[in-house]
Amino acid sequence: MHRLAPVALLVIAMCSIQSGAAIARSLFDVIGAPGTTSIRLILAATLLLIFLRPWRRPVTRQAWKAIAIYGVALGIMNFLFYQALQTVPLGIAVALEFTGPLMVAMFASRRVLDLLWVALAVAGLAVLLLPGGATTEAIDPYGALCALGAGCCWAIYILFGQKAGSGNGTQSAALGITIAAVAVAPIGMVDAGTAIFAPEVLPMALAVAILSTALPYTLEMMALPRLPTQTFGTLMSLEPAVGALSGLLFLGQQLHGLQWLAIGAIIIASIGTTLTGRRRVEPAESPVHD
Repeated sequence: MHRLAPVALLVIAMCSIQSGAAIARSLFDVIGAPGTTSIRLILAATLLLIFLRPWRRPVTRQAWKAIAIYGVALGIMNFLFYQALQTVPLGIAVALEFTGPLMVAMFASRRVLDLLWVALAVAGLAVLLLPGGATTEAIDPYGALCALGAGCCWAIYILFGQKAGSGNGTQSAALGITIAAVAVAPIGMVDAGTAIFAPEVLPMALAVAILSTALPYTLEMMALPRLPTQTFGTLMSLEPAVGALSGLLFLGQQLHGLQWLAIGAIIIASIGTTLTGRRRVEPAESPVHD
């Protein structure tokens, strides 16, 4: 039973992240996507600074460089992802964004079998992106580009997050999210002004910060030390499906059959890459994303 506990925690963390994204979408009509990004990062950084107190341990100059890049990538990733959610269904946005870590995993291996997973992922993307591929209405190009851009930032976040978290993962995450807030939050504050601090906005914004960052981060930190990298990668591959279900349950976003198949193709490609890639014995790094 104890082996199932970290798996359950990680599944809850994924559901929490995507539920937070769905709630964030409902804030767009009030303070816009940039404003939602700003208040979420500000509140998440504040919570982590209060509870984790990252200043208690010194940080080397080399670690600061990795943390800074990791934090900026995290901030831009959040900004672009929320931009995508304005016009792209949550499940499709998550699937497009997921190409970032998928490509990182694929480039880490040189097996011929990986070509199959690449082809499967590309086929899924083609169905989602090509006009008339999955539905009579094409996916909004700007939203799709933002989701893919968020995926690129996610890839950078993974690469530098591993370096930043090599010393103390909780400290690096708290500092990285703070840097993300400093880098990106001013954009939303300029766009939405003081409305992001309105009393009617703060409760939902706090819920988004907790569901999308504080709660999943805590659960992941509890689960990942007891999870092999392959198990973690396989479970994370389910995130596009969790996003699609969250979009359906919370936002009423209906996806067509081919869109579900395309998301499934990307999930299978990710699972295949995880299971057939190079084996590692160390635990996975904690990804605080979206």
